[in-house]
Amino acid sequence: MADILVPTEQEGTKAVVKMWLKKVGDAVRENDPVVELETDKVAVEIAATADGTLSEILAEEGAEVEPGAVLGRIGAAGAGSVDKATTQGAGTPLAKPEAPRARTDASQLPPGIRRMLEEHGLQVADVPVSGVRLTREDIQAEVDRRAKGGAAGITRVPHDTMRKRIAEHLSHSVQVAPHVTAVFEADFTAIAAHRAANKDAFAQEGANLTFTAYFIAASAAAMKVAPAVNGRWYDDRIDIYEDVNIGIGTALGEKGLIVPVVHRVQALCLLEIAKALSDLTTRARDGKLSQDDVRGGTFSISNHGVSGSLVAAPIIINQPQSAILGVGKLEKRAVVRGDRIEIRPMAYVTLTIDHRVIDAFQTNAWLSRFVEILETWPA
Repeated sequence: MADILVPTEQEGTKAVVKMWLKKVGDAVRENDPVVELETDKVAVEIAATADGTLSEILAEEGAEVEPGAVLGRIGAAGAGSVDKATTQGAGTPLAKPEAPRARTDASQLPPGIRRMLEEHGLQVADVPVSGVRLTREDIQAEVDRRAKGGAAGITRVPHDTMRKRIAEHLSHSVQVAPHVTAVFEADFTAIAAHRAANKDAFAQEGANLTFTAYFIAASAAAMKVAPAVNGRWYDDRIDIYEDVNIGIGTALGEKGLIVPVVHRVQALCLLEIAKALSDLTTRARDGKLSQDDVRGGTFSISNHGVSGSLVAAPIIINQPQSAILGVGKLEKRAVVRGDRIEIRPMAYVTLTIDHRVIDAFQTNAWLSRFVEILETWPA
């Protein structure tokens, strides 16, 4: 007998059983996906841990599960449910199996289904059942039907799992960490020239050279003047990390935001950063990130300027990190250089910090170095 477990390393996030890909009695092979989990960060498929038969499901669809929890069990091949008809004597007509009946007693429903009914104020009898049992899709269809028949001019959008987890995570961050934001301005002339001269060569290497790649590289370098920015608060200490693992906020349209992580940035050149970033953002938008892709971040970047924002403050820190960089909209502005007024590509950059870990001096030192690196990027 082999257990199917929730991964133990999930950055402290809860998970919800989104969908079982196999049913009890199905044959499975080791490493075959059997169940899909969803967290605030990523949807992930859990694979079978052995060859055999899915003999038991312990966490139904919709159930919340903690790291290390047992989702189901795999028994020996052929150990699933036995067709009683095979035990009848030769020549005895096989009894036609009775079709399963939809559950109508709320006490018999899986916890996740009961909770979904309660969240939307529904009773079992309120929801038409499309198959042999009540499912999350049946409930959602009834919720959508009622929303369309609601008050004029109002579209009700029920929360999905990712939206709920994002709300919990961000609310927790604001509650535990005193947020403070510093605002600087950066001249993009140097990195714009470098990008124009090198983007075609990078493309031939399979990398899309974006400004975000420069932000990642400059962030890692700036950690040298203020290492605590790459730190984490604990009740009895502050841990400062040698590896700089930078998460990049990536919008998923109406579904929300996910933060894939470029690991050990301090050891990467600009081309390697651009390659890693291209791969991560593509897989993020295709829903193909793994748990490792969103785990272990020590610092984050929000390039909110791509959607037109000049300044966003505070940008909520991605707990348990201690700081997040925000980069505003790039636009040409009149600036003074010496005694002359020149037109330069400028953007506001912000560093929002957890004031338990980082003070104003460290914040301004980090931002000063970050801006200096961008403005003096070698040609």
